[in-house]
Amino acid sequence: MTTSREVRLKSRPHGTPSPENFEIVSVELPDPGPGQVQVRNTWMTVDPYMRGRMNDVRSYTPPFQLGEAMQGGAVGKVVKSADPSLKEGDLVQSFLGWREAFNAPAGAVQRLETHGLPPQAFLGYAGMPGLTAYVGLIRIAELKDGDVVFVSGAAGAVGSLACQIAKIKGHTVIGSAGGPEKVAYLKEIGVDHAIDYKAENDLTAAVMRAAPEGIDVYFENVGGAHMEAALMASRPFARFALCGMISEYNNTDLGRGVRGLIMAVGKSLTLKGFIVSNHTDMQAAFVKDLASWAASGKLKPRETVKEGIEAAPEAFLGLFKGENLGKMLVKLG
Repeated sequence: MTTSREVRLKSRPHGTPSPENFEIVSVELPDPGPGQVQVRNTWMTVDPYMRGRMNDVRSYTPPFQLGEAMQGGAVGKVVKSADPSLKEGDLVQSFLGWREAFNAPAGAVQRLETHGLPPQAFLGYAGMPGLTAYVGLIRIAELKDGDVVFVSGAAGAVGSLACQIAKIKGHTVIGSAGGPEKVAYLKEIGVDHAIDYKAENDLTAAVMRAAPEGIDVYFENVGGAHMEAALMASRPFARFALCGMISEYNNTDLGRGVRGLIMAVGKSLTLKGFIVSNHTDMQAAFVKDLASWAASGKLKPRETVKEGIEAAPEAFLGLFKGENLGKMLVKLG
């Protein structure tokens, strides 16, 4: 038997989650049965979308179940195999994070070819967050030559990749993030105008100073005042890629709304929400471009790493406090 610890959803939060909504439980894993493998995770991811899965409501992905281990992206190694397609020592990727080890059918994991990248990159810039940035800019916002691009949450996992992809493609980029450290990072990755929204009394005015002739593309990660600023600062026919609105995820008052939405009519704006899992056909193009950019040193990804399965709830809650610079990850022993 193998001992593992896993994080379970103990109770459903109302508003902002707290440590009391989670519990860490030890489990014993038998040897894997025929067609199964046993994997010990080395890295797991926490992502803002997981907040929605903590609510017992229908959505594009099923809710977490009370008393059961949560789920999320993870990278690990096969430690025992009862399936010929995988052998001990193989590096694999799965959606069975939030646990130190697990047994699963071999088909539930995917052998990971790193192509020289660190394994945890496939939970960040080489994985779902990177593909999200790529899809949002190229397919949803239909990036065009000469566009001025505004990215909120620009120092986060998705936002920082969106900024870098837009710069690689030759665009003027405005990025908003909270605090001097994050603003310094935005300047490091080439953002033309880095806005510290925590230091601004009027975010709309700050965006309009950075783009006096207006913005053409808005990559939405935050919502609230950032969305309002983008509406006011947009040029006619601007395109909004609505990726996420983390400022709204813990909101229990759905009546607040967004001021200035009428601008979408007068300016003929396109506002389009998207879920990256609906655009996996772009994966091959993304991997090809990413490999080229990484090889030429054009990407400067950052990670915020917490240690140990017991730190996973803290890492997740930190997303809503802006504690991550780049991708928030948990390194498992």
